[in-house]
Amino acid sequence: MAAGMLLGACGSTKEQEATDQLDARLAELFPADKPGAAVLVMRGDSVLFDRGYGLADMETKAPIDGNTFFNIASVSKQFTAVAILQLANEGKLSIENPVAMYMPYPQSFWKEVRIKHLLSHSSGVPDERVGFTREERIHGTDSMSIAYMPYVKKLHFSPGTDYEYMNPTFVLCSKIIEQVSGEEFGEYMHKHIFMPAGMEETRYFDPAHEDLIPRMAHGYEYENGWQEYDYGEETFFATRGDGGIYTSTHEFVRWEAALKNSAEGSGLMVNGAWLKQAWEPRTKVSGSEWSDYQNRPNTWYGYGWFIEPATDSTKTVIYHTGDNGGFQILAARYPEDEGLVLVFSNRADWDRYGLMQEIEAIFGF
Repeated sequence: MAAGMLLGACGSTKEQEATDQLDARLAELFPADKPGAAVLVMRGDSVLFDRGYGLADMETKAPIDGNTFFNIASVSKQFTAVAILQLANEGKLSIENPVAMYMPYPQSFWKEVRIKHLLSHSSGVPDERVGFTREERIHGTDSMSIAYMPYVKKLHFSPGTDYEYMNPTFVLCSKIIEQVSGEEFGEYMHKHIFMPAGMEETRYFDPAHEDLIPRMAHGYEYENGWQEYDYGEETFFATRGDGGIYTSTHEFVRWEAALKNSAEGSGLMVNGAWLKQAWEPRTKVSGSEWSDYQNRPNTWYGYGWFIEPATDSTKTVIYHTGDNGGFQILAARYPEDEGLVLVFSNRADWDRYGLMQEIEAIFGF
């Protein structure tokens, strides 16, 4: 049996059939004796599916369940985006402000690159993190990630005109948060984001305090057996702003609830109008010549989220993916059905988008 439980389906034969179908598929995809995944599906306030498959740690044989902590990688970007929007909501910055207001970079184009461009992967700033040894990149820090920016000679395109998925520009957002708030980034996020959302154990990866991450999964890749592939094996694993959050599916549900309450007017995280802006299509991903990450038909980026707008045959999906070391993450929301799909995995050898579509079909999202 896989770790976890199935909830909320006993009152409906159709939903029970759906959970049985998904359970069989996931048991096949993530065998019990290998790295696996925690999977959670909700509709409204009802948990339809909540189960863990496989092992969080190949050495200790600790099983995965909904309380296992994964590095959610780029899914972390939405947290950074909401922090920026919080500060905008408080009048401490404007997303229309140019980066030149905060960083003393010499190039004139930083007057054209605005915070909103950083949040929407439309800045045109190239990723030129070069000159580091592999060892330096493995232990790369936030400051190292953006150290090249004062030396960029030109942008790839005019800000706001195209899509290029960029991790360093989200790290730059974390530095702006520090400057505007007067608080260290991790402390700001803990105080103003994680705690208000009820994410009491969620934290950023810190190489010096890795032991503080509760029930931590390791990431794995298969090469002559399952090999650990996270900090120490993957480059820039410890950077924040663009990634680095460790959390569980159970704590992430609290984040989703906090966002929902804020969008409905509670003001818990930020004014709902700001979230509406974040969830609107802003940068067209489809067809970009600069980046192939999530570059599929009918795909856009908002502020910290990918968006696939509804069509005649599909419903709106607001989601993000994460890839770092052996971790492969999916967090998708379906507004029309109040649906939520979370797949947190510590192996990266499965078809994430394909599984997302399978779950959509099984539960009718």
